[in-house]
Amino acid sequence: MKIVKTIIYKYSIPMHPFTIATGTMDFAQNTLIRIITDKNLEGFGECSAFPMIVGETQNTCFEMAKDFATLWKGKKTNAIEERMKELHAFTAFNSTIKSAFEMALFDLAAKEAQQPLYKFLGGEKKELETDLTIGIASPDQMAKQAIEFVQKGVRILKVKLGKNAGEDIRRIKLIRQSIDKTIVLRVDANQGWSFNEAVEVLNKIAEYDVQFCEQPMRYWDDTLLPDLKRLSPIPIMADESVFTHHDAERLLVANACSYVNIKFAKSGGILEATRINQVCEELNVACMMGGMLESRLALSAFAHFATTHANIKFYDMDTCMLGHKVDPVIGGVTYNQFRVEIPDAPGLGASVDPNFLQQCESVVI
Repeated sequence: MKIVKTIIYKYSIPMHPFTIATGTMDFAQNTLIRIITDKNLEGFGECSAFPMIVGETQNTCFEMAKDFATLWKGKKTNAIEERMKELHAFTAFNSTIKSAFEMALFDLAAKEAQQPLYKFLGGEKKELETDLTIGIASPDQMAKQAIEFVQKGVRILKVKLGKNAGEDIRRIKLIRQSIDKTIVLRVDANQGWSFNEAVEVLNKIAEYDVQFCEQPMRYWDDTLLPDLKRLSPIPIMADESVFTHHDAERLLVANACSYVNIKFAKSGGILEATRINQVCEELNVACMMGGMLESRLALSAFAHFATTHANIKFYDMDTCMLGHKVDPVIGGVTYNQFRVEIPDAPGLGASVDPNFLQQCESVVI
């Protein structure tokens, strides 16, 4: 099966503003890739640019996608590793837009095999219960948000921190006091603390029964993570510090974290995400499946992948619930309360409403 043409869309999704330690997003800076083949099969891939973390924007993804599509035109779709090696040889980094192209190839491969992606990858269904994330606001506002989420049936809350260490302690105290002790609390500082701030906050919020803390410090402070892990009563999860399996191995050999967060926007897609998980599994470190601000299309790929790997034990798959004002996806994963359910249609089992795509800036290569 060969690529006839690729359609690239600026797949912008309006949002209610969402704030983390490194900045605020007013819309999801997504890019959609639609690969058309000579067998009239279409493969979809999506990525969500998060410039303050990965260094790519929607505009850089869109421009780079034109080069990628030109490079792949007329080539076979089922040689996925070969196609991805071509992208890596063409340009370093740019993992976010690479992940969308790779996703489209996996969608096509599973469709050609007439299997849902999780079966194509060798997986079986398992329960995926996602958390729901509270963005940074005042401590009182965040506590109120926690109450509202729990009333909707949320059993796992992820709380964004990292703007102000002193206020972060108050945030967690108020949230824990506002909800039942059976609700799981996770925190994510998104690199917002210094080493000393991280030690202070993690020790002071430990009494509020926090499951783990994601990425407490900047990635360039990775050498301090082993000391922080030793001093913290709360387990540390690496996120922005792990883009590749080399990063994962480096941190785990140094005993720098207890868990790792896998995201396609960082890894470049399924192939490298599989290698990250393999390294973690070999070293008895569980992983979480996470994302940026993707729609249910990419979220479907995340769910298929997470289902395939027993070592992925935590699920942060609430991306399209983080303030998206529209849902243009047809098919795809659905939510049963906050359990993510995967479709059994071939491939991702998801596409995008053509009427929505007509409104998006696009180019055909």
